[in-house]
Amino acid sequence: MVINQTSLGIGSGILAGALWGLVFLAPQLTSGFLPLQLSAGRYLAYGLVAAVLIAPSWRRLLRVLSWKEWRALLWLAFTGNILYYVFLATAVQAGGVAMPSLVIGLLPIAVTLVGSRDRHAVPLRRLLPSLALSAAGLACISWQSVSSTGADSLLGLGCAAGALVSWTIYAVSNSRWLGRLEGVSGHDWNLAMGVVTGLEALLLAVPAFAGADAGHSNAQWLHFAGVVTSVAILCSILGNALWNVASRALPLSLMGQMIVFETLFASLYGFLWEERWPSALEWAAMGLLVGGVVACARAHASTGHG
Repeated sequence: MVINQTSLGIGSGILAGALWGLVFLAPQLTSGFLPLQLSAGRYLAYGLVAAVLIAPSWRRLLRVLSWKEWRALLWLAFTGNILYYVFLATAVQAGGVAMPSLVIGLLPIAVTLVGSRDRHAVPLRRLLPSLALSAAGLACISWQSVSSTGADSLLGLGCAAGALVSWTIYAVSNSRWLGRLEGVSGHDWNLAMGVVTGLEALLLAVPAFAGADAGHSNAQWLHFAGVVTSVAILCSILGNALWNVASRALPLSLMGQMIVFETLFASLYGFLWEERWPSALEWAAMGLLVGGVVACARAHASTGHG
């Protein structure tokens, strides 16, 4: 049973990463639109789809979830969805696809560090080799960003770092909430978060779309709607549901390692989009980041909890 649960968790984590990697392409596919518009559009679509899917369970959830859980959903929706995607979209439009995806590659280490006080956590000294490899990977990314495109790339790097922090907070908090919930499936939790996210996105809609008709044709708006709706369904509905399955099947110390698949798939999509091979520094950054995750996983395995 433990082996089956672990396999289920790892498989779900890999599939979630493959879907989440698509998020990095959306800002490139809608380059004429602002990051705030992307975030508002995606999460309005997420909220609408989630509301339709959750309707049959809505009364039961209102009975099961207390104000404490709804308050947590408000916070998780803001940090893991709204704030994260504004940072990410800005980073992609300012610095391209590859650089933000590699910075987000530090998430496995960040989540492991923040969750280091959880049960089965390993001593910090055992994580030092993985932290050193990850720091070296980030140094490669930073060097290329500074030397390649200057101020725009620095803005992208800063926003990518903001996305890293906001999603680390979300991943750790969400995993802990899923471990405490009773009578609520991971899928229903994700749909409830979608409804809350949609309500929060309404607050973004006015500043995001006020006077936004200028410069965009009807065809461009239809293209925009198609992209944000596709991202909402594939990444927010399906991707988050798979991630919640993995979060319940795996301990947080191992769960953090699954995030690297988002980075690997996002990098793959990014290089295909840009029709190029990775540069030497990008190869080095990916190798160092993956090496950091492997070292971190070995540190956990050596304690018998990996």
